[in-house]
Amino acid sequence: MAEMAVETDRLVFSFDELMTEDAYEESLTTGGVRCHGGYIDGEYVSPRGAVRRPAIVNWRARLAAAGQPVVLVPDKYVPPNYPNYPQAKFLLTEGVVEPLTRALTIISIVEGFGARIRDVHVPDFDCEIKETIEGTALAHLANGLFEAHARDEAGHRDQGGHKQMWEAARDAGLDKPEIPNDVLLRLMTGGARGERKRAFPELSERMEGMIAMMANVLIIETFADNTFAWAQQLLGDPEVSADAERAAHIVECIARDEVPHVDYLTVALSELRTLTLRSADGAFAVPGSEVVDTIFRTQLRGMATQRPRNNRERLREEIRQTIADETRATRIASKFEELDSGWTFPHVDDEELDVLLTPT
Repeated sequence: MAEMAVETDRLVFSFDELMTEDAYEESLTTGGVRCHGGYIDGEYVSPRGAVRRPAIVNWRARLAAAGQPVVLVPDKYVPPNYPNYPQAKFLLTEGVVEPLTRALTIISIVEGFGARIRDVHVPDFDCEIKETIEGTALAHLANGLFEAHARDEAGHRDQGGHKQMWEAARDAGLDKPEIPNDVLLRLMTGGARGERKRAFPELSERMEGMIAMMANVLIIETFADNTFAWAQQLLGDPEVSADAERAAHIVECIARDEVPHVDYLTVALSELRTLTLRSADGAFAVPGSEVVDTIFRTQLRGMATQRPRNNRERLREEIRQTIADETRATRIASKFEELDSGWTFPHVDDEELDVLLTPT
């Protein structure tokens, strides 16, 4: 793939530049839908990356030149996908397709919700950050980065995005399964969230809300690596997949598309760590590292403990509800539990989550 020529020291880009596509030779079409991205020399290339990719590289290099670290979700904090591959394959071999159909459908719906990132209210950076942010990824959040991310997830105009791609992967691998009619209901009742407690009430709600959202999405996108690996292995298994090659390829394309999301969020949050955040009236100021690290650690601990637990409880219930015969349900549930790889969040008593940063 030929990278578009972008000066290595260039740090400011227009909205239209960040939306620039590569010169695809063939479009990606799947499930009867023309999706974003395309192929060059037979290799899939993600959408809106001709300038976005080198721009993120340049912003990250700027951090490195200043000797600044970047935020990181260490591998030991990333829970395995649930169900794991042996568990999921076992269910399919037993003809228990509904729980996996539901799981993949929920993933596709959540991807569609990703369009809401374009609606994030960006704070008044000039007023609420002491230093200038010119030439940073942070300065481009509302000028292309959030919008590109939204289009990747939900599609744009006549092009499908990750929502449609996950649906196509599901239908290819599971042979167009019947979609459970309770998917939306289960998604909406999958765990009520209370009002988020402000960690830094002196800062504007927009500033703290934006940081919390970015930390949340970065953690989700990082955790998704295990989901991609799981889906490629399961849907790419010819013993249980109707169209293993096609299904696995679609998931691989989605995984490639997520790389710039992780990269720009990592860079922007890391930039915030180097700055001084303040209240709109200037009466309160706090190092960005204190704000980002506090919020990031809180989000990581909650998501790495609550989500796996909730997933286990929900799926175990679904298996029993799917199988009418109680004796068979008990047998399948017992074997399913035997295949569980388990998950315990490391450093149970470590509220600081000591490893969060890595040199660039």
